[in-house]
Amino acid sequence: MSKKEFEQRWERKSLREMLLVVEERVGKLEESMEDGKESDNAFEESIEDLREQNLTERNNALEAMVKALKEETMAMTMALSTRIDELKSKLALCRAAVGKGVSGTTLCNKDVPKSKEFAGTKSACDMDNFL
Repeated sequence: MSKKEFEQRWERKSLREMLLVVEERVGKLEESMEDGKESDNAFEESIEDLREQNLTERNNALEAMVKALKEETMAMTMALSTRIDELKSKLALCRAAVGKGVSGTTLCNKDVPKSKEFAGTKSACDMDNFL
């Protein structure tokens, strides 16, 4: 109903009829307002659901990353522990070898060649070539 039609009806109707028409329009407006509120509530619920879903997805992704990092750290710790044990055993062997070697052996000069005595003269050119 347009404004012009409403005004024409308003002029023709009695006061009681006019009041009924106004009440009818108010009722329709209230229904429209309720529909708008319901739509708004539904929209807010959808937004909240999307936020929760997004947070859940992020949380799941972070949990997966933390789990992977824990596994990687555990593997690295085990590898380092094994390597430390190996190095400790090698160190013990080295200490034992050094301890026995110093007290149980004497120095031997059999393989060391002796230098020859200088016989003659050397020129500065020979020394430069030598260096």
